[in-house]
Amino acid sequence: MDFQEVVRKRRMIRDYSDAPVERDVVERLVEAGLRGPSAGFAQGQYVVVVTDPGTRRRIAELADEDRYAALGLPRWISSAPVHLVVCTSEADYRSRYKEPDKLEDGREIDWPVPYWHVDAGATMMLLLLAAVDEGLGAGFFGVRRLPGLQELLGIPDEVTPIGVVTLGHPAAGEQPKGSAERGRKKRSEKVRWERW
Repeated sequence: MDFQEVVRKRRMIRDYSDAPVERDVVERLVEAGLRGPSAGFAQGQYVVVVTDPGTRRRIAELADEDRYAALGLPRWISSAPVHLVVCTSEADYRSRYKEPDKLEDGREIDWPVPYWHVDAGATMMLLLLAAVDEGLGAGFFGVRRLPGLQELLGIPDEVTPIGVVTLGHPAAGEQPKGSAERGRKKRSEKVRWERW
């Protein structure tokens, strides 16, 4: 698929069919996601692949899927056949930036931006785009309200999950409405040339 077409087709999918996703497809997606940039080539991005139905249901419980279902929305988290939990490790970045070629005046740099989060976001976006390229749908939800996710998946303390990409075949028919109903802002509102 042409890259511009992939970008145009990318949407947050909130309803999946029960068709499975083949393991080799998931492996290609994860490989694509891990090709994202990382500051200093620290490579502090990680992906936990979850396909077990019970574990996916438990993640949906942690994400309060019942509350959304009570509002009439599909159970899109538990019904997605694959969850890709995107994680990052600040420790990997700090370790890399203590190496001689990254020191400034003999010290680790002052981190004005937490690039471990920036790079995890790039991983997440590559996963979403790669899903479209494979003819699949994908959605994303953050983990700010998922206490217990690290314990559930055995994620080490020094690794931080930033969100979950749900993956599967979109359900037939129109996707549920939500934030997308707002429409996109005009490009003239979003882009500045040369100066703000």
